[in-house]
Amino acid sequence: MVLRHSDYRLVILQDPKEAKHALSSAPLLAKSIAGAQLIVGEVFAPEQILGEDWQSTSLLIFPGDKPVSSELLSKNQITTLILLDGTWRKVARLLHLNPWLSTLPCYAINADNSSQYKIRRSPRADGLSTIEAGVCALNELHAQQDFSNILLAFNKMIDLQIAAMGEATFKKNYP
Repeated sequence: MVLRHSDYRLVILQDPKEAKHALSSAPLLAKSIAGAQLIVGEVFAPEQILGEDWQSTSLLIFPGDKPVSSELLSKNQITTLILLDGTWRKVARLLHLNPWLSTLPCYAINADNSSQYKIRRSPRADGLSTIEAGVCALNELHAQQDFSNILLAFNKMIDLQIAAMGEATFKKNYP
């Protein structure tokens, strides 16, 4: 796995139950980006994780009501990108337990493709795994870099899991 460098600090806040899931994509993303942090918990103190100026320097990668455009983002002092890792239900719980997250500007990625996470499903048509959302955001925010090769390990993990369960079982459970 090649370690990639980003202009932004990447912080992934992960639900504890998701951390126990063998097929979580967040560890792959965290290990692929230099300086990325994967923090497991339910309640997070923004000052401890992000620093005193967290409100002006942090951006939540999440489909919010008023998403920030990449053009507007380049004019701000954003240095940290925050991703939430868990099922949609677990992420909703993280948002509820950490109301400070809703005070941050949101960046909604422009996902052109549906998720390739064939062995886990999202209730949303536009739902992506954490690694897919991270790669999309990084690609959109770094015009001169392509982070897509990070997905190679993710796709390999999926292929190995499908092989382990058998093609017939996979097709039966994931039509």
